[in-house]
Amino acid sequence: MEKYLNAFINAFNGTIDWTWKSIIFEVPWHTNYFWGLTIISLFIWGLEITFPWRKNQSIFRRDFWLDALYMFSNFFIFAIVISGVYEALELLFSNFDITTKSLSLINTASWATWLQLLVFFIVLDFLQWFTHVLLHKYNFLWKFHKVHHSVKEMGFAAHLRYHWMENILYKPLKTFGVMIIGGFEPEQAYIVHFITIAIGHFNHANIKITWGIFKYVINNPVMHLYHHAHAIPKGKKGINYGISLSLWDYIFKTNYIPEDSGNIEIGFKDDDKFPTDFMNQNLYGFKKDQK
Repeated sequence: MEKYLNAFINAFNGTIDWTWKSIIFEVPWHTNYFWGLTIISLFIWGLEITFPWRKNQSIFRRDFWLDALYMFSNFFIFAIVISGVYEALELLFSNFDITTKSLSLINTASWATWLQLLVFFIVLDFLQWFTHVLLHKYNFLWKFHKVHHSVKEMGFAAHLRYHWMENILYKPLKTFGVMIIGGFEPEQAYIVHFITIAIGHFNHANIKITWGIFKYVINNPVMHLYHHAHAIPKGKKGINYGISLSLWDYIFKTNYIPEDSGNIEIGFKDDDKFPTDFMNQNLYGFKKDQK
């Protein structure tokens, strides 16, 4: 037990140290996730201000600061704690000889770096898409996912408004994605990381972008706004589940874009009774009477 606790503490302290060094510019620029997130956010917010899709939406829209708190909390504070948990789990798995080699499905060691990154991006996105479907399908998961859907005015920072339990569900996927791609060296994974953050911010931004013919491959704000629609087609648990790629929704027939005005109500049934503050939203989902 002591070795697992030590693994947790070491990873916890290491992540805190890395985050602080990122803030004070003591880590390489390409792995500086703190300032990378900040710059991407400011850039896309600037586009929202300059080219707003919903003209009547305020620059500091409803819950702007709440979403900013979520953005940095989920990206760093909660991630620091969870990094310790996964370090301990990784040590536990090693005791059962569960390694990258034992789980790898394909070997990409001889592939060009760009192709390795592309395959990693596609595999990871599909795993996230599938998990997203589950978050809508099962009530005990939907209770946590409600936090993300409690947004009532869409903007870039809504991308990272989600319950801390979603970190528990999503964070292992990147590790699993690496494990099933044998020979993949994740040193360059920061490229995929920044691309997915940028696409996620765009998808939630108050900007009208559809990417032309590429809308069938890359997710976009028009498509994702309907994912957050208060009214969805009868009999559906959800629509437009895409994270970075819209491809999976078109393949599995979960796509739905009836129009593109951007003026639709978003949220879910009885969302007026949902907690509006950070603390109670993150405690939501653990009571038996909550659905």
